[in-house]
Amino acid sequence: MIDPEIAARAIRLALARGATDAECTISEGEEFTASVRMRSLETIKDAGSRGAGLRVLLGKQVGSSYTSDLSAEGMRKLVESALEIAAISTEDPHAGLPDASELGSLSTGLQLYSEDINSIDTSYRIAQALEAEEAALSADPRITNSEGASFESVTGERLFANSRGFTGSYRQSSCSLVATPVAREGDSMERDYWYSTARSHATLESPSSIGRKAAERTVRRLGARKVSTQKVPVVFDPLTARSLLGEIFEAVEGTAVYQKASFLAGKLGQRVAAESVTVVDDGTIPGLFGTAPFDDEGVPTRRTVVIDRGVLRSYLLNTYTARKLGLRTTGSAARGITGNARVGHGNLYLEKGGKSPEEIVRGICKGLYVTELIGSGVNIVTGDYSRGATGLWIENGEFAYPVSEITIASNLPRMLMEIEAIGSDLEFRGSVASPTLMIREMTVSGQ
Repeated sequence: MIDPEIAARAIRLALARGATDAECTISEGEEFTASVRMRSLETIKDAGSRGAGLRVLLGKQVGSSYTSDLSAEGMRKLVESALEIAAISTEDPHAGLPDASELGSLSTGLQLYSEDINSIDTSYRIAQALEAEEAALSADPRITNSEGASFESVTGERLFANSRGFTGSYRQSSCSLVATPVAREGDSMERDYWYSTARSHATLESPSSIGRKAAERTVRRLGARKVSTQKVPVVFDPLTARSLLGEIFEAVEGTAVYQKASFLAGKLGQRVAAESVTVVDDGTIPGLFGTAPFDDEGVPTRRTVVIDRGVLRSYLLNTYTARKLGLRTTGSAARGITGNARVGHGNLYLEKGGKSPEEIVRGICKGLYVTELIGSGVNIVTGDYSRGATGLWIENGEFAYPVSEITIASNLPRMLMEIEAIGSDLEFRGSVASPTLMIREMTVSGQ
C-alpha cells in the first residue's frame, strides 16, 4: 500500500519553498504478460513500476516533475525540479486547482480490485493462453496458422493528494485473454481476433470460447471481395461502433471545444443526433474500466449525459477547460503521473436500443456490415469522415459474402443525424462501449 505521508510531505515542502498550491500523484503496479504462438511459449513479461509526480503553482505559473525515487531525498529533488520549472514558465490566467468545495471521493463499492488475479500462478496463466490458441487452431481446418494468444494481468494502486486538503487512493486490477488465428483457403488468407477483459479472473470468458469466437470471425472473412462504389446503409458491429463513440468524445472534449476545433463547439442545447441517440459518460458504474472514485484532480466522478435523445447537453471538462469555457468541471480530469491534467472520460457509451443485431440486418435490402476499420481519416473540426473498412455484404437481409479493400465515407454531423437503428447488444469490453448501430446512408467506395 502506498503511504499517503509521502505525498503529504512533498506538498508541505513545496508550500514551504514558495508554492501557492501543489498536487502529488503516486502510482505503483505490476504487469504480467504471457504470449504463445503455434502451441509454444514465446515471451513472458513480469514487471513492476512505482513513481511519483508533483505539479506546483507559483501564482499562475505551473511546473511539474516526475521521479521513481520515493525516498526523502528523491522527493526533495522532485519538489525542487517542479519549482524551478514553474519559475520560468509563462503565467496562465486559467491555471489552478479545483475549488475545495468541488473536491471529494465516492464511497466504496466500486469493485475495482480483485485479489484472485494475484492468486493465479504463472503456469496457469500460460496454460490459459495455450488453451485459447488451441481452441482457435482446432475449430476449423482452414485455420492453418496463428499470430498467437496472450494472457495479461495488471494490478496497482493510485494515490492523489493536493494542498487544498484532498487525499484519496484506490486499487485496481484487470486481466485479459486474446487469440488471433490465421485462416487460409486457396489464395485467400485472413486474420481476426477475439478477446475478453475483466476486473476479476473469475468473470473472464473461458479460453475455449475466446478461441472458437476468434476462429469463427477469421473464417468468415475468407474469400473477401470488393464492391462497386455506391451509397448504402452501413451497420457497425459493437467493436467498430465504439470508434464512433471515440469520435464523439474528441468532439465534446473541453480542449477541442474552447479551441473551436470541434464540429460540436457552440452547440450546447442544439439537436446534433437522431432522437434515438443518448450518449452517457459514467465513471460510477461498479466494476467497469472507466470507473474511479475521483478524477485526477480529486473531483468525484459522476454520471454525465452528453447527448440526450439527440440534443447536446454537456461537454466533458476538467477544471482548466471548464474555466476557459465559463462552465464547471464534469469530473473528467485525466493524467499520467505528472504534467497538467487533460480531459478524459469514464465509461462512455451509447444507450442500447430495442432491436437485436439480427433484426437490424434483416431490415436491410442491400448494405454493409462493418467488422473492422482501418487507418484514420476523421476531421473533428469539419466532421469529414473516411475510413478503410472490411466486413460483410448484406443482401435481402442476410450476409452474402465478405468484403475488403473498401472505404466508407460521410460526415459525422450527418452520420449522427442518420442513425436509424440501435441494437440491444450493449456490452462493455473496455471504457468505451456501443451496441450495434445502423446509419441510413454512407458512400462505400470499392472497385
